[in-house]
Amino acid sequence: MRLVITIIFILIIGLLIDQMVEPWGQTIVNIFVWLFFLGLLKYSDRTKQIALLLCLVYATVGEVFLSLIWQLYEYRLHNIPLFIPPGHALLFTLGIMLAPKMSDWFIWGLPIIVAVYTIFVVGTGIDTLGGILFIAFLLCIIFGKAKKLYVTMFLLSLLLEIYGTTVGNWAWNHDEQWFGMTTTNPPVSAGAFYCMLDLLIVSTMARFNKNFRL
Repeated sequence: MRLVITIIFILIIGLLIDQMVEPWGQTIVNIFVWLFFLGLLKYSDRTKQIALLLCLVYATVGEVFLSLIWQLYEYRLHNIPLFIPPGHALLFTLGIMLAPKMSDWFIWGLPIIVAVYTIFVVGTGIDTLGGILFIAFLLCIIFGKAKKLYVTMFLLSLLLEIYGTTVGNWAWNHDEQWFGMTTTNPPVSAGAFYCMLDLLIVSTMARFNKNFRL
């Protein structure tokens, strides 16, 4: 529980410092988050170390593609802050710790609630990208083995997205430039990207370690 509280504190305060403390706020957060990530890496067992490193690599590639190439969202300094990739690893760690505590009904309860909202925003044209993301989320739930983890990460990432966009650390572009879709700031189903990240980690770990379980 101490680690859960610590990670939540780092995510909340770190984003606030990045936004509010100029001109060195982002540099301070970069250093602190990386130091914490390296400490977490050092004191984890070998399996978790590999999972954390995979998360770091996949998250970095995903951020470059989604933010710099596809330009779905943009960070306030028009960069990818160095604390973001290890921040994904911290959120992944938080999800792993909280997922087992979730009730079984939560696996399908949350998707049903999000489905009602998605039908509305897609039908009205408010968030057509959200429809694609919601389908991706459902596919993770249906075909993925770590269902509780994906649903937990979906919720955690939604809360983080709402907080980060409200504070002003990043913003989602209303008009998606490749396919002419629209979205909100943030899209409710942005968590699908986090679910796909976790699916990649779990699948990679399972491929090279038959005894790996989450």
